[in-house]
Amino acid sequence: MALKLIFAGTPEFAAEHLQTLIDSEHRVVAVYSQPDRPAGRGRKLTASAVKSLALTHQIPVFQPLNFKSTAAQAELAELQADLMVVVAYGLILPQVVLDTPRLGCVNVHASLLPRWRGAAPIHRALLAGDLKSGITIMQMDAGLDTGAALVTAECDILPTDTSEILHDRLIEIGAPALLQALDQLELGTAQPVKQDSLKATYAHKLLKAEGQIDWTDSAEQIDRQIRGLTPWPGAVTQWQAETVRLHQVVLLDQTSEAQPGTLIAMTKAGFDVATGAGVLRIEKLQLPGKKAMTASDLLNARREQFIAHPRFTNPANL
Repeated sequence: MALKLIFAGTPEFAAEHLQTLIDSEHRVVAVYSQPDRPAGRGRKLTASAVKSLALTHQIPVFQPLNFKSTAAQAELAELQADLMVVVAYGLILPQVVLDTPRLGCVNVHASLLPRWRGAAPIHRALLAGDLKSGITIMQMDAGLDTGAALVTAECDILPTDTSEILHDRLIEIGAPALLQALDQLELGTAQPVKQDSLKATYAHKLLKAEGQIDWTDSAEQIDRQIRGLTPWPGAVTQWQAETVRLHQVVLLDQTSEAQPGTLIAMTKAGFDVATGAGVLRIEKLQLPGKKAMTASDLLNARREQFIAHPRFTNPANL
């Protein structure tokens, strides 16, 4: 017997899980998503990935600013859903909403809870140098990602992973984990596991300023920073008066006594830069107003300038 579902989510990560539910035996009767936001150069109001997908499949979409009003709460109740599935929705759900569906609300969270509760679990795992990540399907309660775990799925974090790559891998394991949790809830076989709050960490929302590279940090720290903040908000450094965005780097097994930020080698393989501890090779980077390019191509275009000014510097406010 299929479940009657409400889905609540906003970005692409959520849309991929919505597609999984649409393709399943379960029935999505309504979708909730954040209100349309200005996007692009023209700042035109743009629908979320979840809303766009729902409309494609003729699923009704609701976009309340919050659930504080009795009207919004009544609208939800009228749907008479068995369960509400929440994935990166972006709104706090009050207890009255959590209690409305027959089986409550479940959340797909992109970490192995209780590690990395909060807004940016994928990025924080990379920035911290975690070796593993995963998905937790959680029975929601009134706390922030504090509910009992129904299903977990684990994956390794690879040395070359960016937040974008890890994001996509978590979608791959999150979709089947969600369906497994729905099966358990439908059959009444779910065995929720309470989180150990003493082991909890919080994934604070990302700030653009976190992308500013400090070359006195270690090569390992900078490598994590670049991978964790790619593609957004991006990791940047200064070269001359220009802000350079770094897209792809690799750790080298060597040291240098040069001043941090100094280009100690410029070859087809990349720009080798001294750091506070170790050497980092930049393989792909982007100058203002230009497309991202390999270090080799940039060196061919501006070799003399880099030879004359072989140093990246920290932003002035570091």
